[in-house]
Amino acid sequence: MALVCALSNEVPETPVVSPHSGAVFEKRVIEKYLLENGCDPISGKELKVEELIEIKTPAVVKPKPPSATSIPATLKTMQDEWDALMITSFTQRQQLQTTRQELSHALYQHDAACRVIARLNKEVAAAREALATLKPQAGIVSAPTAIPQPALASEAGGAAAHPMEQAGMSAEVIQKLQDKATVLTQERKKRGRTVPEDLVTADQVKSFLTVASHPGLHSASVPGILALDINSADHSKILTGGNDKNATVFNKDTEQVVAILKGHTKKITKVIYHPNEDTVITGSPDMNIRIWHVPTSQTQLLLRCHEGPVTGLSLHPTGDYLLSTSSDKHWAFSDIRTGRLLTKVIDTAEVGLTTAQFHPDGLIFGTGTVDSQVKIWDLKEQSNVANFPGHTGPISAISFSENGYYLATAADDACVKLWDLRKLKNFKTIQLDDGYEVKDLCFDQSGTYLAIAGTDVRIYLCKQWQDLKVFNDHTALATGVRFGKHAQYLASTSMDRTLKLYAIE
Repeated sequence: MALVCALSNEVPETPVVSPHSGAVFEKRVIEKYLLENGCDPISGKELKVEELIEIKTPAVVKPKPPSATSIPATLKTMQDEWDALMITSFTQRQQLQTTRQELSHALYQHDAACRVIARLNKEVAAAREALATLKPQAGIVSAPTAIPQPALASEAGGAAAHPMEQAGMSAEVIQKLQDKATVLTQERKKRGRTVPEDLVTADQVKSFLTVASHPGLHSASVPGILALDINSADHSKILTGGNDKNATVFNKDTEQVVAILKGHTKKITKVIYHPNEDTVITGSPDMNIRIWHVPTSQTQLLLRCHEGPVTGLSLHPTGDYLLSTSSDKHWAFSDIRTGRLLTKVIDTAEVGLTTAQFHPDGLIFGTGTVDSQVKIWDLKEQSNVANFPGHTGPISAISFSENGYYLATAADDACVKLWDLRKLKNFKTIQLDDGYEVKDLCFDQSGTYLAIAGTDVRIYLCKQWQDLKVFNDHTALATGVRFGKHAQYLASTSMDRTLKLYAIE
């Protein structure tokens, strides 16, 4: 029911009712009336504003008066709506452009932050690596303040920047080689076929486990350990050569770095630990051979025997002479006491040489070539006395057994060949998996076991040529392998930057 004001006869916006007459009035109208008359307009009784009773009703919605009552008015209304729509669209485009700019700026900041985080992560990794290297270096002997310069092999003839002149194989040197060979042959005959009492058995080798892994010996920025050797007099000392151009002497018992040898300008690919002295020898593609004094970490002699990368090193059993090979197609024989180059001979086929090792007696030695040949040389005559063909690809490693009869060789053909030096023939081929890479070979000191490093690390029992153990712990190619004393432990290095030790747990 609609309420109607008794005075204005219109629907009141704020309706009130009189308690005397019960009539409904517009509040503002009745208040004005009472101000002038002071009585109820219907009953005539006295009435005050305070006595009026307000009625609670929903707000009255008044209809909008019609505006588009003609075509021009309708067109104007549509034009106004179109203008409002365009203004709204323009505002939204401006907001979209602003949002895009803000998003672009945020993405740029995010990218910059990611780069900063990556750089910081790299710095943290380098710092951790430096810390890991510094921690075991607590046992390093401090180098003297006055660092001596290496004695250049140029004293033997020729400038250090050029290969040295040959001094020749004197009768005294040849006699020294012969005397040593005689002694070694007699010692081998005395030993006969007996094996050392402390030599681990084949069953013990089968139970070898990884007992240590050392990733902090070389830089993390240029990962990879390329060469390995163990001091035969003190089997706790291990020598490694790395992609970071440094050689590291490490004590496995104390787990401390003894020395870091810096001087080569390229990676170190060959290392030798002198058996009787605290001296190491390193070779590199920088064409230099360095002889180091471990306690001072300084180069004693710098040999420049080759015009190409040094690819092979082997120390003569006398401990006084060094055999080296190079991609310059030559092998060289040098005196490490004086730094003199005694002789340098070109390969018979004039091809690059890849590796070298002395026979245990020291009168003959083997070399590998890039054209798959294994060659045996007579040191005194400086002549090639035997060739062992059969591999495909460059020869990657050779190793003579201590018994003096066997030679193990490997190349890029996924196999290891065993040669009998008495019959000059291949008597056994260990066929490995397709694609298997062999980077290093090593017999133990008794000639009982053969270790292979490459795609994995393996130990074979000689004579039966039975594989005793396979280690797959390295996450990259294994590059070096050596036995400890009496084969009581095995060490291997890898491109994954670790030195791993295997033994009975």
